[in-house]
Amino acid sequence: MGSGSSGLAFESEGGSGSSPSRPNLDDVPESCVSSIFMYLDPPDICKLAKLNKTFHGASLADFVWETKLPSNYKFLVEKVLGQSPESLSKKEIYARLCRPNCFDDGTKQVWLDKSSGKICVAVSYKALRITGIDDRRYWNHISSEESSDFPEDLACMWIVKVASMHSSMFLTTCRFSTIAYLQQIWWFEVGGELEFEFPGGTYSLLFRLQLGKPSKKLGRRTCNGDRVHGWDIKPVRFQLSTSNGQQASSECYLHQQGNWGAPPRW
Repeated sequence: MGSGSSGLAFESEGGSGSSPSRPNLDDVPESCVSSIFMYLDPPDICKLAKLNKTFHGASLADFVWETKLPSNYKFLVEKVLGQSPESLSKKEIYARLCRPNCFDDGTKQVWLDKSSGKICVAVSYKALRITGIDDRRYWNHISSEESSDFPEDLACMWIVKVASMHSSMFLTTCRFSTIAYLQQIWWFEVGGELEFEFPGGTYSLLFRLQLGKPSKKLGRRTCNGDRVHGWDIKPVRFQLSTSNGQQASSECYLHQQGNWGAPPRW
């Protein structure tokens, strides 16, 4: 009877003959790598894509990135990017949506959290109804690049942010072209609406504002709150209502100065 042979080659000590080639990452089929990438986070996929051509090719597979995109990504591509979803690869869609994208005449921004793919939306003060916003006795509108040297006594920028509860970029600062600075006023209200298609899930809503006079000293940014007053005397009331009848409200005193605070969250 014939003898069988093994498919595994090895070399014993002191043996003669050529050394067998050792398997390496280049031998892994691209389809297998793509299947593994489906279970990894986007930052890890991008790092592994630099290993070799096989991993790079696997990182381009549409079915890999479609699992990272939100269920409403086609809506985002059409509304925010202004393109057809079929004209872009899924990886390109993900990369472009991870950058802040303006819509509604530049008054709103939307982006995806790079790690989780969750949606974040920011609303500029220009899309809100603010008491006395056009009266220069109370408010000024300046470039966001000039904000660190602005000479007014009380700076207040309103940004409404909506983000998934598990977004690591939840508090990322948005860069709108202009911001609103409040100089003095006795009372004011801020209101606005956001019509947007969000995937099902849990979200948080917060308001971003800063109290104090920003400036630079010895190359470092500082904030002078000497002439900021009144915010800790009476609480600020925040309210939220949805189109399906849900409502929430909260009150809080604003004490923190110099930093971009985020008072309430829902």
